Amino acid sequence: MYKRLTILYRAIVVLMVFSMSAAVDAQTELMMAEEPGCIWCARWNAEIATAYPKTPEGIAAPLRRVDISDTLPEDITLARRINFTPTFILLVDGAEVARLEGYAGEDFFWGLLGKMLDDHGVAFTDDTSG
Repeated sequence: MYKRLTILYRAIVVLMVFSMSAAVDAQTELMMAEEPGCIWCARWNAEIATAYPKTPEGIAAPLRRVDISDTLPEDITLARRINFTPTFILLVDGAEVARLEGYAGEDFFWGLLGKMLDDHGVAFTDDTSG
């Protein structure tokens, strides 16, 4: 009986290690779909772009820019077409898991991005929590 429990325990530990390493190995990116002449893209660039890679969110989900007038890169799979710019799409291993359409200012962006990351299990440290 003891030997069976030991084997079962070891199997559970191995499965847990593999499942945790799979989660850690997942590549998470924030894709920004933009186009030339987009005034809201320009506003995002002026207000957020420089700081983004230095933030916990930017470290957890590095920015990947895609011009919608170009062909979508082959390693990206979207749930539906992009209708607005900017559109921010959370990609996990190249597949869309969530999106934020439009940009209406810093507070709007950071709050919704934080919720999107949290809802999809993307770990980041929220410095505003206290």
